[in-house]
Amino acid sequence: MSTPVPSVRVEDREERTLVAARAHRSRENLLRTRDLVLSIAAPIVLLLLWEVCARLLIIDPRFFPAPTKILLAGWEMLRSGELWTHTGPTLLRLLVGGGLGAILGIAVGLLMGSSRALNAAVGPLFSALYPLPKIAIFPILLMIFGPTELPKIIAVFITTFFILQISTVSGVRAIDARLLEAGAAYGARGLSRFRFVVLPGAMPFVFSGLRTATGTAVVVVTAVEFTGASTTGLGYLIWNSWQLFIPEKLYVGLLVIGVIGAVLTWLLARCETLLLPWRRRG
Repeated sequence: MSTPVPSVRVEDREERTLVAARAHRSRENLLRTRDLVLSIAAPIVLLLLWEVCARLLIIDPRFFPAPTKILLAGWEMLRSGELWTHTGPTLLRLLVGGGLGAILGIAVGLLMGSSRALNAAVGPLFSALYPLPKIAIFPILLMIFGPTELPKIIAVFITTFFILQISTVSGVRAIDARLLEAGAAYGARGLSRFRFVVLPGAMPFVFSGLRTATGTAVVVVTAVEFTGASTTGLGYLIWNSWQLFIPEKLYVGLLVIGVIGAVLTWLLARCETLLLPWRRRG
């Protein structure tokens, strides 16, 4: 008569599962700490290397001034108000033009993605207009509206609008047909279908488009501020500093533009985490 194999107790299986889960969480915490340390240490090491090379004249400090001199110039510009004089207009153009362009682009993209007829009517037109360089359109805007704030805001608006329109249409079309069928089976029609199926399904693509549009809008607003139509803005600060050969101020402008882009991207990531909790990592 064979001896029965003792079965593993449920308590033992649960204990092993808890131990494995704790080990996994501990490893994830270590990896997050390592990533944070690396993300902070790498720029610091590069800045220290830059500082040493500039001080020892390994690189030409006329073109690559030491980071400490750049920070000192930025502090002086901040105290005198010069830095805010240029940062404020750039932020205004980005937020107004980019915000309106994003809202309208998402709305039009949702409509085009949901309506086959509308997409057939205006889709080819938008596809033809999107590749046009926005900087090339800027002189036309100047001829129509003059050297005012409106052409700069419109240039940012157009840039953001097309990126969000394309991303949103792609998001609607990428929704799994099984989700649409499941929504229909549960009685989702009209506004309910849009609210509970279409909009959540398209939102990951919308946020991806927002991140792309943010970087592109920063590039466009800086480029239009390079022109003689502007006497304010970080782009003007960079261009004017190059003309007057004041490299410290030029690098301050570049630094502020980078900070603005990084902060806006971080805010979008936080909003995505809050609005799309099912996409959270870790």
